Amino acid sequence: MTQTVEVSPAAPTQLTGLLLTLSDRLLLLPNTAVAELVVYRNVQPAENSPDWLLGQVGWRDLSLPLLCFESASSGAPVNTEGARIVIINAIGEREGFKFFALLIQGIPRSVRVDEHLPALAQEPLLPLELAAVSLEGEVAKIPDLQGLEQKLADLKLIK
Repeated sequence: MTQTVEVSPAAPTQLTGLLLTLSDRLLLLPNTAVAELVVYRNVQPAENSPDWLLGQVGWRDLSLPLLCFESASSGAPVNTEGARIVIINAIGEREGFKFFALLIQGIPRSVRVDEHLPALAQEPLLPLELAAVSLEGEVAKIPDLQGLEQKLADLKLIK
């Protein structure tokens, strides 16, 4: 007599991430956080706003706030030379706010991230950085996307 054993599928041990190159650091985001990569174009400057808010950019019939992460977290100067824009899926569950735009340098790289991603406890974190990890021999920072969204809410750009 043979027995049948049901095996439940195991939880995935690897995820796909994206490494975003900024002017002064790398950010690691889950692949699902990024809606699209677009060329740097037609930015409508924001008047009377902080340096990290570069303005509004059009995307799919929407006008999205364009942020510079380096400037928002550490006050670093904005560098738009060779820049691109990633459209980020909002995660803060604010009504009517689904996306925002983030300035990056270059093209994001897809990486496989497993459950044993080494955290770098000794690596200093700046505001809006949740953790530092070692990935492919490089230090990547995990950004606080909800913190970025809160900065926009504080400016009354979102609810």
